[in-house]
Amino acid sequence: MRYAKIILSIMLWSVGMTGFAQVENAGGVRKRSEKETKETATPGVTDRMQGFYETKNTHDADLSYMKQVYRRLDLEKGANAALYYPEDVIDGQENLFRIIMRLVVDGKIPAYEYLDGREIFTDQYKVNVGDMLNRFDIYAQPAKGSTEKNPRYVIEEADVPTGQVMNYYILEKWEFDRRTNAMKTTVEAICPVLNRYGDFGGDARYPMFWVKFDALRPYLAQQYVFVSDDNNIPQFSLDDYFNLGLYEGEIYKTRNLRNQSLAQQFPDEDDMKRAQDSIDNHLRNYGKNLWVPSREEYLAMKDSKDKQGKDKQSKAADELPVRTVTIGDSTATVVTTVVVEEAEETPSATSARSKKKSTAKKSAKKQPKVNSSSSSSNAANASAEKSVRRRKR
Repeated sequence: MRYAKIILSIMLWSVGMTGFAQVENAGGVRKRSEKETKETATPGVTDRMQGFYETKNTHDADLSYMKQVYRRLDLEKGANAALYYPEDVIDGQENLFRIIMRLVVDGKIPAYEYLDGREIFTDQYKVNVGDMLNRFDIYAQPAKGSTEKNPRYVIEEADVPTGQVMNYYILEKWEFDRRTNAMKTTVEAICPVLNRYGDFGGDARYPMFWVKFDALRPYLAQQYVFVSDDNNIPQFSLDDYFNLGLYEGEIYKTRNLRNQSLAQQFPDEDDMKRAQDSIDNHLRNYGKNLWVPSREEYLAMKDSKDKQGKDKQSKAADELPVRTVTIGDSTATVVTTVVVEEAEETPSATSARSKKKSTAKKSAKKQPKVNSSSSSSNAANASAEKSVRRRKR
């Protein structure tokens, strides 16, 4: 009896494990393979997680404005340092380029060709990973389980050119939704850029490939970074870093009919800088300019303008040249002011002014002088004579 209970418990345990290892599929039941069991056992990204991070596109009927902008992120700037450090893998922490390369060579996310303003994220323009690695001289070996249809590679940590990726190109989309009356900014794609010596000397930029940001988001959400040196607790993930707009980048191109960059449209550097500032200000203030400000907003804007004017005046006063004068045993500080002298008159203006004065003098001489006493007596006689004539009548 005792052995029968043991055998029965073993049978029930085996039946329970078999039922646990089965999953539903299209109304039927199939046994989970060993490969699926291993994949679910290791931490990764499921289809449900991927769907959670996919950006839902706004319907065209709800859009009143849309613009695509290309920015260049310089990793030497302090705001973008979170994308570069750490250079090596430290306690499981990786920088952005190592994450992207690991996912691309492992076949987890697709990479697309860099078409310079004509980006098309379809299967036709997917990058052949092996050709891409050979083109940029990155040494890699075929990974275990690699096939022709699904090639996979392994790159040693020392062979990853992390120190050469000092720039990123990102594709932004600015959309104004008339339902929410708000401007929404999303990052569509990221392109790592290699900085190497060119064929004719000097630094040259080599864009590698585009990866869609939605495909990266589940992996970036698991990687936390330092945003500032003041707080050593990583509070933001790389996904938060891009969604909150914590990066700093200059606009180098916008989607246009001629597919020209700002450097081609504005050869002068100052003109290009003004165009970049104009585009950036227009995008950030587009929603604000659609509505009439309230009284509180108007007063706040007026106060800010007055404050800016006072700050400029005080700054101009501080910039006046100061010199020290020594008189005997005492010293005095003298503020040198700028005196604007009147412009010298031309000879023609001088002659015209002299002629005008002479004519005024002549006209004054021609006018006869009037004696006030004689005029008053004449008026009195006239009034008296008139009164006498009235009496005679």
